[in-house]
Amino acid sequence: MAIQNDWAQEAWHQTIAKVGKTSKRIGDGFPHASVGGEYKLEPAYWWTAGFWPGLLWLLYRDTKDEGLKQLAESCEQQLDQVVTDYYRLDHDIGFMWTLTSVARYKLLGADDSKRRALLAANLLAARFNVKGSYIRAWNPWREGEDNAGWAIIDCMMNLPLLHWATLTTGDPRYKEIAVRHADMALQHFIRPDGSVNHIVIFDPATGEKLEVNGGQGFAPESAWSRGTAWAIYGMSLSYKYTGDEKYLQAAKRAAHFFLANLPEDHVPHWDFRLPDGIPAYRDSSAGACAACGLLLIAEQVNSQEASLYRDAGERILHSLYTNYGAWDSEAEEGLVTHGTSHYPEGKNIDVPLIYGDYYFVEGLSRLLGHGELFW
Repeated sequence: MAIQNDWAQEAWHQTIAKVGKTSKRIGDGFPHASVGGEYKLEPAYWWTAGFWPGLLWLLYRDTKDEGLKQLAESCEQQLDQVVTDYYRLDHDIGFMWTLTSVARYKLLGADDSKRRALLAANLLAARFNVKGSYIRAWNPWREGEDNAGWAIIDCMMNLPLLHWATLTTGDPRYKEIAVRHADMALQHFIRPDGSVNHIVIFDPATGEKLEVNGGQGFAPESAWSRGTAWAIYGMSLSYKYTGDEKYLQAAKRAAHFFLANLPEDHVPHWDFRLPDGIPAYRDSSAGACAACGLLLIAEQVNSQEASLYRDAGERILHSLYTNYGAWDSEAEEGLVTHGTSHYPEGKNIDVPLIYGDYYFVEGLSRLLGHGELFW
């Protein structure tokens, strides 16, 4: 049922107006982080390539704006050059083609998009390590590097592409891989207190767990907030596709940890366990993603529980709108400010991030009852 919210309707209309302006410069490019108020455009193979067209599809579904549709379609077509690039493609295939090809197929029934998405699902499934029951994360970044045993919590958000492929083709192998990866994440990523590891390293030949890497969090034992958000939303999506209660319980456990560690304005710091002296920048993108997961959990639990998760998700989105939004700023293309991409490497700190914008818009869509989303 749609939630009647004056502020959410207002935010939705302001989003439409702002994207109408920024899309004239961004066009069919692939924005990632805003630098000096302007989104830096990345190559088509960059992991965030799906979020801008995905945002455009969310708005098109409501507005039927042909200009937004054409930009999203052009972004999807550009990914054709990437699909055969063995060295560039990694686990983020799901992010890239779910928000482009699956989105267009769900909205328009386009057969060419269906074919693209199924090819992407094949490529994602091919990254599955049978011994360790994980989908391999990145390819080597430098010559001689070996990260074939690396798995990351982010990949929970790539699994819906595999579930969609099984539902579309009837072939159970895609879902089997998604389930096995999710089960691995339950065992090795979600901690008892609901915090989350970012990177777990396995022996790719035996599947033995070797160590935990801090990744984009402060340290191996810290609690990277966006990783927790990936777990909240990813596990609730696994529950959506399987009906297996253990995924819902994991999503709730991560959600409770996330909510218990939020500051007063309900928008998380980039890591929930920072030692004194380390800047506690906000990560608005973690808040937006977590809010989407919380709203999905609210749809999956009984009515007595639902208000807890729905209200929490709404509080986060409302704070992002009122305290972090750049609605009236001509000097800022991003919708939501104060995102932090990768503090340990000093990358994109305290800036708008396209995935933060995407999840904020998706969260509004959920609040306003716009129906089936793309995951």
